[in-house]
Amino acid sequence: MLLSQLAETLIGSEIVKLGADIKEKISAGEKIYNFTIGDFDPNIFPIPDALKQLIIEAYTDNFTNYPPANGNPDLRQALSDYNKHSNQLEYSPNEILVGSGGRPLIYTAFRAICDAGDKVLYATPSWNNNHYTHFVAGTHVVIPASRHNNFMPTAADIQPHLKGAALLCLCSPQNPTGTTIKKEELEEICRLIIEENNSRPEGAKKLYLLYDQMYSQLTYGNIQHYSPVILNAGMRPYTIYIDAISKVFAATGVRVGWSLGPAEVLQKMKDIQSHIGAWAPMPEQKGVARFLYNHDAIRNYLQHFKTEAYERLQKIYEGLMQLKAAGHAIDAIAPEAAIYLTISFNLTGKTTANGKLLEHQTDVTGYLLDEAKLAIVPFSAFGDAADSPWYRLSVGTCKKEDIGNMLLQLQQALEKLQ
Repeated sequence: MLLSQLAETLIGSEIVKLGADIKEKISAGEKIYNFTIGDFDPNIFPIPDALKQLIIEAYTDNFTNYPPANGNPDLRQALSDYNKHSNQLEYSPNEILVGSGGRPLIYTAFRAICDAGDKVLYATPSWNNNHYTHFVAGTHVVIPASRHNNFMPTAADIQPHLKGAALLCLCSPQNPTGTTIKKEELEEICRLIIEENNSRPEGAKKLYLLYDQMYSQLTYGNIQHYSPVILNAGMRPYTIYIDAISKVFAATGVRVGWSLGPAEVLQKMKDIQSHIGAWAPMPEQKGVARFLYNHDAIRNYLQHFKTEAYERLQKIYEGLMQLKAAGHAIDAIAPEAAIYLTISFNLTGKTTANGKLLEHQTDVTGYLLDEAKLAIVPFSAFGDAADSPWYRLSVGTCKKEDIGNMLLQLQQALEKLQ
C-alpha cells in the first residue's frame, strides 16, 4: 500500500532501532551498559522535589482543562522573568511560545519559516535536523563538522552556503556531542547572518537562526554558554530560541518547552501548533510557572545535578584516555556540557578472536555491544557518514558503580582484537 510521499520516505529513528537490539539482549538476561538514551533514570536523576509537588498541587486544584494555545499567561510571565535572570535574555510574554517540550516548537518553526525547496543549513552530527528538513521538503545543506573543531560548525564552514538560505540550525551545547560553540565563532556567524539579510531586497524572505539551547545551564568548568542576541542585538529579529525543562531539570516526560523570538514568527508557530494540539499540559504549566520563581531551589538542584553528571562524564573520559594511552585505537573529547561524551572507536580492519573481520563501522558497533556489552549511538544516527568512527555516550542512566566494570569489560574486548 502506497501512502504519502512523506510517509514512504521518512526514515525512522536510528536510536530506536538500536534500542530494539539492546532490549532483546537485556530480556535474555545479559548485562548491558546502556549509554544510548538521551534521557534520565528518575531514580538517579529525579526532577526537583519542589517542581513535582507543585505539579501535583495543580492536579489537586483541578487545573486539567485546555491551556491557551500560546501557553498560560502566568507561565509566559514566569519564563520572561526566568530567562532574564538565568540567561540575561529579555523577552516579554508575547515573545514567548510554550509547547509540549522542544520538539513541537522546532517542528512549528520549520513549518512557519520553510517552503518546499528552501535551503536549510545544519551541521552533522546534529539531532534530527535532517528529519525536520525532510518534513518540510526543504533542500538539505549539510555542513560536516569534525574532531578538528569539536564537531561544532565554524563561521567559515557556514559562510559559503548562506546566500538564499531560509534557516540555519545551531545547537549549543550540542546533542549529540556535548560540545559548545565558541564566542568568536558565534559572533562571526551572527555578523554573517545580518550581512546576508541586509543584502536581500525589501520584502524578500529573511534568513532565520534556530538556536537550540536546551542544555545551556549544563556547562562544566570554565565553559560558558553564549547567546546570539546577547552577542549581537541585531540578531533579535532573526533568532528563534528553543528551550525546555526537559534536560536542565531532568524532566523529559513532563513536557514543558518554550521558544523565545520575534512575536510575528511565534504567532505563526502558535497557529500551526494549535492545529496539532502540541500544548504543554495545564497542570505542568501551572507547576512550572510557580517553580521558576524559586531561584534557591533551582540553584541547589543544578549544583547537585551538574556535579553528579560531570563526575560520571569525567570518570569515563579518564578511563578511555587510559585505554588510549595503552595503545588502543580510541579517542574522546573532554566533557564540556550536557550529559554526553563524544568518543571514537577506530577499529575497522581489525579481527575478532573468532576470526571475524570488522569490515564496516556497523560491525564495530555490533562488536562493542556483543563483546564489551557497551551500547552507544554512532554519529551516523545523527546524520554523519556511515563510516564515521565517532559515537555519543549518554550518562543520564549511568550508575557510578558500573563505570569501573564497564571500562574493564571494554578493555578486555579491545585486547581480544588483532
